[in-house]
Amino acid sequence: MTKKHDATTALPDRDSIVAFVRSQPGDVGTRELARHFGLKNEARAELRRVLRDLTDEGIIAKDGRRLHEAKSLPPTLVADVTGRDEDGELLATPAEWLEDVDGPAPVIRIDVPRRPKPGTVAGVGDRALLRVEKSEVKGERGAYRGRVIKLLDKTRHRVLGIFRALPNGDGRLIPIDKKQAGRELAIPAAHSSGAQDGDLISVELMRARGFGLPQGRVKERLGSLKTEKAVSLIAIHAHDIPQEFPDDVIRESEAAQPATLAGREDWRDVPLVTIDPPDAKDHDDAVHAEPDTDPNNKGGYIVNVAIADVAFYVRPNSPLDREALNRGNSVYFPDRVVPMLPERISNDLCSLKPGEPRGALAVRMVIAPDGRKRSHTFHRVLMRSAAKLNYAQAQAAIDGRPDDVTGPLLDPILKPLYAAYALVKRARDERDPLDLDLPERKIVLKPDGTVDRVIIPERLDAHRLIEEFMILANVAAAETLEKKALPLIYRVHDEPTVEKVHNLQEFLKTLDIPFAKAGALRPAVFNRVLAQVHGHDSEPLVNEVVLRSQAQAEYSADNYGHFGLNLRRYAHFTSPIRRYADLIVHRALIRALGLGEGALPEHESFETLSEVAAAISLTERRAMKAERETVDRLIAHHLADRVGATFTGRISGVTRAGLFVKLTETGADGLIPVRTLGSEYYNYDETRHALIGSRSGTMHRLGDVVEVRLVEAAPVAGALRFELLSDGNVAPRGGRKHESRGPKPKGGVKAHLKRDKKSKKKKPPKLSRKARKGKKKG
Repeated sequence: MTKKHDATTALPDRDSIVAFVRSQPGDVGTRELARHFGLKNEARAELRRVLRDLTDEGIIAKDGRRLHEAKSLPPTLVADVTGRDEDGELLATPAEWLEDVDGPAPVIRIDVPRRPKPGTVAGVGDRALLRVEKSEVKGERGAYRGRVIKLLDKTRHRVLGIFRALPNGDGRLIPIDKKQAGRELAIPAAHSSGAQDGDLISVELMRARGFGLPQGRVKERLGSLKTEKAVSLIAIHAHDIPQEFPDDVIRESEAAQPATLAGREDWRDVPLVTIDPPDAKDHDDAVHAEPDTDPNNKGGYIVNVAIADVAFYVRPNSPLDREALNRGNSVYFPDRVVPMLPERISNDLCSLKPGEPRGALAVRMVIAPDGRKRSHTFHRVLMRSAAKLNYAQAQAAIDGRPDDVTGPLLDPILKPLYAAYALVKRARDERDPLDLDLPERKIVLKPDGTVDRVIIPERLDAHRLIEEFMILANVAAAETLEKKALPLIYRVHDEPTVEKVHNLQEFLKTLDIPFAKAGALRPAVFNRVLAQVHGHDSEPLVNEVVLRSQAQAEYSADNYGHFGLNLRRYAHFTSPIRRYADLIVHRALIRALGLGEGALPEHESFETLSEVAAAISLTERRAMKAERETVDRLIAHHLADRVGATFTGRISGVTRAGLFVKLTETGADGLIPVRTLGSEYYNYDETRHALIGSRSGTMHRLGDVVEVRLVEAAPVAGALRFELLSDGNVAPRGGRKHESRGPKPKGGVKAHLKRDKKSKKKKPPKLSRKARKGKKKG
């Protein structure tokens, strides 16, 4: 048995940590490691950093929050060719790889010899036997490189795209994948399955020919993009987002009956109100505040937050429940919503409509004069919303412009809400969560589903009021369930990795901005940096780089806190209509507090909730990607007739492949390929987030404001290509550089640099003896 370390001593060495993880594969996490080695407080934070380093280096792997030794690939294996990188190189993943056991599949970059043997030329969708070895290139995407030994049976690879009919009866597939933009497939008339021009189709690749375009056969017609509100169909099918509810789910939802007062407290006289965006489809949270009459809390407030009682209708293991877990969350597109639950539940029985009695799970929170939450209690209630307001409407009333609806509500309802928020805001400012200023754009559509304009909605105190009350309710839910020792799904956000913090420090050095960190990492460290650049030209750049240094929030049954909000415990409780995690929290509260039907089953354990958390984290990322791609396609359609026009934008990304630019007017993203930047060779400077010319020192940097010309728009793929019109800045020396592709110099980069060096030290040509004599005479 390993001897435990004294809590005051240094961490065990990395080998000891790996040995312990190896000895208990899949059954150990940070908590077990800290307990085994006797580590406490700051030592645990240091342990998490070491574990992240070991994970980044591929020595150990994570399955949710469980750790195990990273699986190494054998020297030969069967792999599926899944795509190409930005440089056109083929990428593959092992055919037999269990992500839920072994973690994310490693990426194998395929080397192609100059003269490949027959039967070894692979393409996307192929299955092949590979010889693989660890990659020695630092920072290269993909831990392995491989070479094809032989091709195996072809994997029938599905390609999605838009069918374009040709006059001769044949067709073309226009791919929807941004990376495949411009690479069409031929669809012979015999294999078109009756597809019409403009149809979204699924195509199976056919045997490649020695010349001409690759061919495919239509396997499924998924809908026409000539109809209104059809652009989101592309993302729905590309990401396999469930769109239609099964019959048994519809039957169950239609049979549901409204909640009654049975088993509930009567809150129908409490003037709760909903405050949402003007185009909100569901209204599942309501708020109310009043001064606290307790003399021991003079100047304090009572805040009530009521959330639609979804758990009353969606019972564990029912068809509704299984479908909700499958979907994980609702998906919000500019032109439609793909809901987690049928409309009978989400837009009717669980929508807190004014004047209608509705079942709810409510939390009553006592707020002290300093804004801190003194106590809270949960209640299962029957409520009746007093009004449905939107953010601008509520804010206008507080600012002295009430309308017919808000006028009667101003003194009894709205003013107490804002007074309570003023207290809560004081505590929030003391907590000092991460304060990034990243404005969100909203697409306004015309009736035909095309883009009318892109706006940045004004950020109002009404938004912040609802956000802070929801955060308070979420914290209260997590605290209650922890106190009752019930398993739950947390909303967690890890602190940035040591490597990302170091990279941020190096970047800030280039701007002469200090990044002082003493002790444990806190959001306040980043906020000090953001405050220094507020109002300066570098503010958007620094905000973007600080954002990129942060981890991604996720769901987990293991609590490791929410770094961004600076909270030790946090769970999603406030929107069970659209998030399955919130439904789990509602069920757990019903079970913990004995509130009646719809409780979390007794057999639900940490292990089962860990699986649920991993699944809904994936569906959340799927939704985010689908929503982003749909916005890209809508804006590309909007700009397609403006090819040749010039725009102002800001460099939003820098890679070896080129510069990504976000347009100021619409927020559209597009690429400036590095080969179009100029006649010289460009280096990628990782520290400065810049491309720098090897001869001139011209620098194009993340955050720079630039003028660009739109060269190409591919609406189906949502891809835009720009030409840079602005001159760059001259780069100071220093920083880590990586070779990037520009117009490649003759003889390669080394020869180019050698010639460049020689040209700087060029001597006069040597004259013959006869010429020298003639020169003397002259």
